[in-house]
Amino acid sequence: MKKTASFLVVVAVMALASSLASAYDPSPLQDFCVAIDEPKNAVFVNGKFCKNPNLTVAVDFFFHGLNIPGNTDNLVGSNVTLVNVDLLPGLNTLGISIARIDYAPYGENPPHIHPRASEILTVLEGTLYVGFVTSNPENRLFFKVLNKGDVFVFPFGLIHFQFNIGHTPAVAIAALTSQNPGVITIANATFGSNPPINPVVLAKAFQLDKKVVEHLQAIF
Repeated sequence: MKKTASFLVVVAVMALASSLASAYDPSPLQDFCVAIDEPKNAVFVNGKFCKNPNLTVAVDFFFHGLNIPGNTDNLVGSNVTLVNVDLLPGLNTLGISIARIDYAPYGENPPHIHPRASEILTVLEGTLYVGFVTSNPENRLFFKVLNKGDVFVFPFGLIHFQFNIGHTPAVAIAALTSQNPGVITIANATFGSNPPINPVVLAKAFQLDKKVVEHLQAIF
């Protein structure tokens, strides 16, 4: 009897662990769960509170504006217009979001990761050099030059980038497997953290002179 009980406990724990491991975003338990602003002093939840289904309207599932080019007049020469659950409440619990990425000539979407999503990118205009790097210890680079209509996938959580190698603007659409994929730009997070990481740490990590690190931290 004790062996049977122990077996059932083990099975239950494994089932729970499996469900937690496979569920990156909250899974829907109804047709939809349109997000609403959190009530004042609400308990923190992994996701968004749901709007009363009887009060839900078509505009909750609608966003207008991805046809509008983003402003690429910045240091990296790119602009990401992300449509996530904050802009499109109907995405809540659906595990998806979408982004338009505009690139100036020779602009880039610098190396970054999405901590909660994988990504599939489709080029609408222009020519992009894209790639991702695998985890330690291989750190293998997979890269490709994409033209209009080409598609490329960036696996979950890996460092990836896009660079416009053409002398004309480029545009891409990206779909991501989270209602709130998040983004960590490697250079910004490393050299622009608040408060700054001790430059001695970064100097050793990147095998750079401490003054070089301090200069990079001043830039970011």
